[in-house]
Amino acid sequence: MAEHTFPLTRPHVALCDLLKLLALADSGGHAKTLIAEGLVTVDGKLETRKTRKLTGGEVVRLGGETIRVKAT
Repeated sequence: MAEHTFPLTRPHVALCDLLKLLALADSGGHAKTLIAEGLVTVDGKLETRKTRKLTGGEVVRLGGETIRVKAT
């Protein structure tokens, strides 16, 4: 299981963009598909909103990957 930290340097980042920026999805479309298929959780809850705004403090999981979003 890999763990990533994403330093948030803006007010928010969309969930699909986060997956793309960390190369956990090949493209934005692929990221949206992963989310729609129910493969992504935010803070332990299934998340199906592709553009859910992450503002810092959230923990995103996709498969064996864990991403901690940290506001800077």
